[in-house]
Amino acid sequence: MLSTGHQRRRVLVALIALAAGVAAFVASREFLEPEKPEMPPIQPAVIPDIRPDISLADRDGKMRALSEWDGKPAVINFWATWCAPCRREIPMLNALAGDPAYTEFELIGIAIDFREDVLRYLTSTPIDYTVLIGEQDGLDAARAFGMESIGLPFTVFTDKRDRIVTVHVGELHRPQAEVILSAVRAVDAGQINLKTAQDRIRADMPKID
Repeated sequence: MLSTGHQRRRVLVALIALAAGVAAFVASREFLEPEKPEMPPIQPAVIPDIRPDISLADRDGKMRALSEWDGKPAVINFWATWCAPCRREIPMLNALAGDPAYTEFELIGIAIDFREDVLRYLTSTPIDYTVLIGEQDGLDAARAFGMESIGLPFTVFTDKRDRIVTVHVGELHRPQAEVILSAVRAVDAGQINLKTAQDRIRADMPKID
């Protein structure tokens, strides 16, 4: 018989992995067709134009609101300790957070997981950027970004006006991050508008096998 903790984990994983097997999409307004033509169409996620202001506890238990970073471009990565591609991303995200070429960007990891599991994981795997943690409230945060039916990981990129430039679903690799960050930087510099940035991201996004 499963323990209460194991039962809770199974429920949480089931809720998050509603669309396991759905391939990654990059642009914030592009969605996939259902695999079987006889099935009803997948309802597209409604991704907000402006980053929602959610509040979650950090690793020290302090409540932190995303509005704390208003006016600063951000990389917001949703992950979980049980998610293998999420774990693979962490070294790259650590390097990105420590890269002096990208100091204007705030990197925030949002763990949709049990708090005790995240804290235990952090003792063996350092994360060098802000980590916020939530169980049901973590799921609510994902829904606030319009990502209720998409699996982990996914990463939201916002500009300095807190607008969502794009959402990358699936494991993020450094060349992909650099394409997106370059486009966000161009938007913030007034060199291109948001739509041009999204078009550039779609055109320039490297394919990673």
